[in-house]
Amino acid sequence: MAEITATMVKDLRDKTGAGMMDCKKALNEANGDMEAAVDWLRKKGLSAAAKKAGRVAAEGLVAVASQGTKAAIVEVNAETDFVARNEQFQSFALQAAKSALESDGSIEALAAAKHPAGGTVQEVLTNLVATIGENMTLRRSACLSVSQGIVASYVHNALAPNIGKIGVLVALESTADAAKLQELGKQIAMHVAAARPEALTVADVDTKALDRERNVLADQARASGKPEEIIAKMVEGRLRKYYEEVVLLEQVYVVDGESRIAQVIEKAAKDFGAPVKLTGFVRYQLGEGIEKAADDFAAEVAKMAS
Repeated sequence: MAEITATMVKDLRDKTGAGMMDCKKALNEANGDMEAAVDWLRKKGLSAAAKKAGRVAAEGLVAVASQGTKAAIVEVNAETDFVARNEQFQSFALQAAKSALESDGSIEALAAAKHPAGGTVQEVLTNLVATIGENMTLRRSACLSVSQGIVASYVHNALAPNIGKIGVLVALESTADAAKLQELGKQIAMHVAAARPEALTVADVDTKALDRERNVLADQARASGKPEEIIAKMVEGRLRKYYEEVVLLEQVYVVDGESRIAQVIEKAAKDFGAPVKLTGFVRYQLGEGIEKAADDFAAEVAKMAS
């Protein structure tokens, strides 16, 4: 058996664009023969899949799964919305969320997790790329858990149970009745889907974002010509408004339009007869943050015609 070096794996990866583990396996199968390894990857559809990897994948699905006091959420991307309606792709997204329940929540752990169909989650996805013919990626994943209580999940405009374009997890720590907690959790998850909070508490707000907001508010206040001590008070007052926009516990509940989420939790604790603590949330919206290339259909047609 030929020795497979890191340099050989890198050379094969550069030549084919296939994944590192797939390249190592191919070289082992080919006993170190580079050309034979390339052919092995092509036969498996892995080299062809890699050629598609440069294309922007901003469509796809967000999927959720839960088990006991833990829930997971994943985003799996594809190039077109058409693929998001493919049963194979939907099945993969749902299984990926279930596999994420067994991982630490990181995308690396999910990719390496064992898939019921055999191989890893990433290997199954790579084969799916070759089958369907579009670039697909495991973009992100997360898990929430509580020692006691529930982690509620919600999918907005679901294409099928537990899969859609916006997914939310909400963790509630409590000894209260699980059914009542689930209902409360779902209502808060629906709020999160609509209100898009960025942090759970004021202390959780990103310091860079807070500094940027503070600087903008200070510059706006200085335009009034007031003394610095007055400007400082004006900034703090306006920051409270900022917190109401981005902090979940400070946001006004979309259901009644007047209570803050913190007050909703307090009232629920009294009604349930047990303390309730909102310990975390996750909100995934499909494709957020991905830069999509602007399509010029006329130019594409002209290029084809020429």
